[in-house]
Amino acid sequence: MNTVRPMEYDLLFDFLRVVEAAAIEAARTMGMGKRKYSDHVAVEKMREVMDTIPMDGTIVIGEGERDEAPMLYIGERVGMGAKDGNARSYPKVDIAVDPLEGTNLCATGSANAIAVLAAAERGGLLHAPDIYMNKIVVGPSVRGAVDIDAPVKENLNAIASRLRRKVEDLTIIVLDRPRHNQLIQDIRDAGARIRLISDGDLSAGISAAVAGSGVHALMGIGGGPEGVITAAAMKCLNGEIQARFVLKEQLEQAEDRAKIADGLVERMRKMGISDPTRVYHTNDLAPGEKIIFAACGVTDGTLLRGVRFFGTGKRTQSLVMTTETMHVRFVDSVHVEGGPDAFVRFDRM
Repeated sequence: MNTVRPMEYDLLFDFLRVVEAAAIEAARTMGMGKRKYSDHVAVEKMREVMDTIPMDGTIVIGEGERDEAPMLYIGERVGMGAKDGNARSYPKVDIAVDPLEGTNLCATGSANAIAVLAAAERGGLLHAPDIYMNKIVVGPSVRGAVDIDAPVKENLNAIASRLRRKVEDLTIIVLDRPRHNQLIQDIRDAGARIRLISDGDLSAGISAAVAGSGVHALMGIGGGPEGVITAAAMKCLNGEIQARFVLKEQLEQAEDRAKIADGLVERMRKMGISDPTRVYHTNDLAPGEKIIFAACGVTDGTLLRGVRFFGTGKRTQSLVMTTETMHVRFVDSVHVEGGPDAFVRFDRM
């Protein structure tokens, strides 16, 4: 009897290698204050390792357009299928990457910087432009109870009801930005607690869907590409994201707003987004049936420890998961270097 092997079996641990390699390279620059350099080395290492994977991959969310990003740009082909020209021999995979989510966090040595990617069968991830997106992210217990268009207080009451706790016991993550002044006030007026973060709403969104993280929801405006990657994680965790693109925020500092607005809308249409004002749900952002999500800690964070270096190697902690088997794995890896006298160091997490 012929059986179809899940994509997880063929590619999951290859993608683990990709995020581990990117995280290690970025971690070597931690605290140097060189945000762009940290991102650059993570991108190059991620690209290098990705080309060793037996796949015909296409970057659908990456570092930007081709003229802006020499590597991992939108539309770039990666994997052995692109390298040896024999694409038919390999599975076709769409890939969304953020080689270093939290470039400022890495540059300053702050918490929650990660290397992350999501992958799906061809067409399994929305091709999102690099513009802002208003989001609300919750975990499995709250799925179906919130509405991005509802008042903040109403959503907080719904979250509290599903979690069987008081609103005062909730912790909501919000990016610390002036655009969120009213949102922050609304949350405070409702009585919930807030954890303001400087960067990294992708890792924060994942925390909201993991029980025991101490986070109960993410609210506010962040990056659109990060919203798609978050959706891929929600598919694996049974969580929920609702989102809407926000053109106004993208245009606040533009001199010729009308011209740029027209350009953004046209670009979105070319990427398959016919209605820029619609509300996107988890399955709209990540419609794929075979989704793989992988992330590796660069600096210590809520869910993952950062890269640790020692004399004969380094140690990483990663999260890998898939919709096909619904396995969620926390992977603690020791990368041994050196000769025959190298040793493995063990310490509890």
